[in-house]
Amino acid sequence: MKVAVVGTGYVGLVSGTCFAETGNTVICVDNNPQKVESLKKGKMTIYEPGLDVLFDRNTKEGRLTFTTSLEEGIKDAEVIFLALPTPPGEDGSADLKYILGVADDLGKTMKQYAVIVDKSTVPVGTAEKVRAAIAKNATVDFDVVSNPEFLREGVAVDDFMKPDRVVVGTESERAQEIMKRLYAPLVRQGNPVIFMDERSAEMTKYAANSFLAMKITFMNEIANLCERAGADVDNVRKGIGTDSRIGKRFLFPGIGYGGSCFPKDVQALGKTAAEYDYDFKILKSVMKVNDKQKTKMMPLIKDYFDGELKGKTIAIWGLAFKPHTDDIREAPALYNIKSLRRAGAKVVVFDPEAMDNIRGEIGRKVKYAKSMYEAIEGADALMIMTEWPEFRSPDFDKIGNALKNKVIFDGRNLYDLNNMENKGFTYYSIGRKVING
Repeated sequence: MKVAVVGTGYVGLVSGTCFAETGNTVICVDNNPQKVESLKKGKMTIYEPGLDVLFDRNTKEGRLTFTTSLEEGIKDAEVIFLALPTPPGEDGSADLKYILGVADDLGKTMKQYAVIVDKSTVPVGTAEKVRAAIAKNATVDFDVVSNPEFLREGVAVDDFMKPDRVVVGTESERAQEIMKRLYAPLVRQGNPVIFMDERSAEMTKYAANSFLAMKITFMNEIANLCERAGADVDNVRKGIGTDSRIGKRFLFPGIGYGGSCFPKDVQALGKTAAEYDYDFKILKSVMKVNDKQKTKMMPLIKDYFDGELKGKTIAIWGLAFKPHTDDIREAPALYNIKSLRRAGAKVVVFDPEAMDNIRGEIGRKVKYAKSMYEAIEGADALMIMTEWPEFRSPDFDKIGNALKNKVIFDGRNLYDLNNMENKGFTYYSIGRKVING
């Protein structure tokens, strides 16, 4: 099948590469000449484990190509995916200017029937707007389908190639048959392709992400209460996670969620609720709690240093919003760096993948270390913001010797409390007792 993917950001590049892997001829379109040129030369423009192998194979075999020309990209395509940015506007609503702009161009450019697929996360009613934008100039038949992505950064290739489910919003039988054929190689084990109307499909994506954000936030609230009540959140997590109605995933407390999806999607769903005059109270609470949770460690570190951080050097391990990605969008590390610098502290950072993105975001406002141990050399304290695997089993003797004070502020609960006590560290974590070394 000939497939076009408009947009080569995270969703577009993963989708295009994985569709090529299942034997389709895929051409990806992007209006950024530098990005397209890099991709043509075989240079990945995002970091995602395992994607480079598929990318190399399919570009070499000619199934995956790139262009800046929309007309060239959609020629003879049966399916055209729109994988374009939907950044939040000032009022929190998703900005559809990129999607609707391309939709307008498609109406002028299409020469044959195609299924136009909204792959981006978009508000309820977007498919209707896209249909109207295309129809203004279209001279051929077409269908507009909502097909939200459910990719987790860090495991996106597995999520795409072995999806839990595929959600397709369309009431067109012709479009359904084409989407069935496209996804058939990915659901051979029997995972469902769920067909529904477009508005329900659009709502499904926001509902899924908002529910997961709520689950994370609930556990953070439980953790905060555990600290006051003298309970251990790890024990509580195990106690409730074994209940099949609750499940084990998304129960780890920490310093809040970030990334490109949860913050934006929760905010956008709240905006949708407001548009329909519905007071979505629980969603408002999720956003409020998460904003506060991101800098939960700051009062603790200030108290440790008797309220004076000026001149102190704080090392930070982890900058990405989660491990196995270089994505720093809404990452808690950014908020903590800002708070530490405002308090007069110097900051030294290390992350296995996100260093370049941080440089692009904040420049020389922090010092960049070449390794996790270089970051802590001579620092007054260590803060952990991202749960990268290499941070889980460090050389604690090396840490103790490198730091001026044997103190760790762990926003991801990486270490065993008894081990921290035996090693003589002062150790702060989330929802657990403080270890005073």
